[in-house]
Amino acid sequence: MNAGTVILIVVAFFALIVLFKSIRIVPQKSAFIVQRLGKYHSTLEAGFHILLPFVDALAYHHTLKEQAIDVPPQTCITKDNISVEVDGILYLQVVDPQKASYGITNYLFASTQLAQTTMRSVIGKLELDRTFEERDAINSLIVDAVDKASDPWGIKVTRYEIKNIVPPQSIRDAMEKQMRAEREKRAMIAESEGDKQAKINRAEGDKQEMIERSEGEKQKRINEAEGRAAEIEKVAVATAGGIREIAAAINERGGMEAVNLRVAEQYLTGFANLAKTTNTLILPANLADIAGVIKTATAAIHSVSGGGQTA
Repeated sequence: MNAGTVILIVVAFFALIVLFKSIRIVPQKSAFIVQRLGKYHSTLEAGFHILLPFVDALAYHHTLKEQAIDVPPQTCITKDNISVEVDGILYLQVVDPQKASYGITNYLFASTQLAQTTMRSVIGKLELDRTFEERDAINSLIVDAVDKASDPWGIKVTRYEIKNIVPPQSIRDAMEKQMRAEREKRAMIAESEGDKQAKINRAEGDKQEMIERSEGEKQKRINEAEGRAAEIEKVAVATAGGIREIAAAINERGGMEAVNLRVAEQYLTGFANLAKTTNTLILPANLADIAGVIKTATAAIHSVSGGGQTA
């Protein structure tokens, strides 16, 4: 192999290396900044590209994906002079690779510092209790402030999320006692309301029971009164009917004698019953009356018998 052949091989190999170095493949969602002779020339987007050897150079590489940056914890003082530690996560995206390359040295560091300073400013305007209640409002204020400041850097801040708000231990103890007192207060109120409602329900039940009982007693008395009235009416009707029958019978032939006979029988039956129920002998004051009653009864029997035979 002569010297000319060796030189030709070396030149060809060198040309291949230069050609390989000139070829650039940019991945998806990425951007490369090309400088020509130390000056910005172009921005390479995703795809296949060829650079001029020894003239063009890749100065910066940027990802166009949304990035999540952890904002370190920092001490903030609230409006009521309480120190709290606050940390969060900042979400941003490169929208202009040229500005991100030449607008600032390190846009990640700058965005983080800007988020921290804005956080201290916002927290300083709020009391401790409101910092827990207004997280969404705080996040929106930080996003607006950082996005406006980072516009010359070619950065778009999409959102900011507070991770933790940590007050001092003494404040946490006081807050825990306050929450415990509030829970106990709510429990006592709920218990008293329940007891009150139970008493009201019992009173309403007793009242309804008394009303129902009185209505039942009233209806019972009305029914009993109506029953007694009906009974008296029926007895009166029956008695009146019996009296009418007796009167009609008396006016008939032999009716008066039958009445006298019935009276004598009842008179004698009454004395017979007295003799059965007591050991004391009871005699009428005038024995002549008994004889008269018996005589009347006998005469009535004979009169009725004679009348019956005659009839």
